[in-house]
Amino acid sequence: MKISVIVPVYNAEKYVIQAVESALQFEDVYEVILIEDKSPDNALEVCQQLTQKYDRVKLFQHPDKGNHGAGSTRNLGLENATGDFIAFLDADDYYLPNRFDAEKELFKDPKVEGVYGALGVHYYSDKAKEQYYHLFQDNLTTVYKKHEPKEVFPGQINMRGSFGLFSIDCLTIRKDALIKKLKPFFKTHLRLHQDTEFLFRLSYYLDLYPGILDKAVAMRGVHESNRITVIDTKKVKPATTKVLLWREINNWAQNEKTLPEDVKIHINRMHRSFEIALAPTIKKWSMIAKYIITDYPSIRSGVYNINFRDYLI
Repeated sequence: MKISVIVPVYNAEKYVIQAVESALQFEDVYEVILIEDKSPDNALEVCQQLTQKYDRVKLFQHPDKGNHGAGSTRNLGLENATGDFIAFLDADDYYLPNRFDAEKELFKDPKVEGVYGALGVHYYSDKAKEQYYHLFQDNLTTVYKKHEPKEVFPGQINMRGSFGLFSIDCLTIRKDALIKKLKPFFKTHLRLHQDTEFLFRLSYYLDLYPGILDKAVAMRGVHESNRITVIDTKKVKPATTKVLLWREINNWAQNEKTLPEDVKIHINRMHRSFEIALAPTIKKWSMIAKYIITDYPSIRSGVYNINFRDYLI
């Protein structure tokens, strides 16, 4: 295997060395591609030092040297990747020694286009644990049992009950399958959840297989200045950012001719549920009354209740 590991770097000078060295422990990692996204700290200097120390580490920036967000940054990494397989790693996360154990066997089968595994959590400080334990606790981010590839997309969009989740840090993809079947890659106008949107579409177009699901193959590094945890706190309701995610998924679904009609309806209802959750109280209840008349099955389905029961008041 020749694996290109893509690492977007933003405000991670304290952590990027650990991330890079966790990837370089594997002989199958052909290159580690760092894309520095105009960090406010000294991450660029640290990345430059890593390129001088390790031949397999390559460094890129956006042409204008500006900040473009995680989506554009990962896309730049994909444009410059030369390996046969693609893996991702956030600059404040790190791989464990078993990261590619399953992939080495599964990718011997040419029909396997992607492999996913389980993500653990590591708190870099007591303060970080105190702040964000309610989000991650000590749980694995994983899919709860092995599924056939055709079941992964319905599971991702909540059509298969308790499916679980997998992280982009624990995903490995055949590069040729990715280029052939998925365009665009990451949606650059989404500043948050662009990886989730990418995984939804990826699981529809590519055949993804389960790797190691019962133990972590990589660790999510949680600290006080994580880009996602800074946003996803009690100060901002999760529905605020998720409504943009589901709006994007719904736009894609309604224009995807091969998607079954029942799936399009389900995605539209998921999108609608978050929009109602964000509406002012008076408008919220008028919208619910409207859909009781026009789309009663969706009210009975419990989709709305699942997504916005905490936001009705």
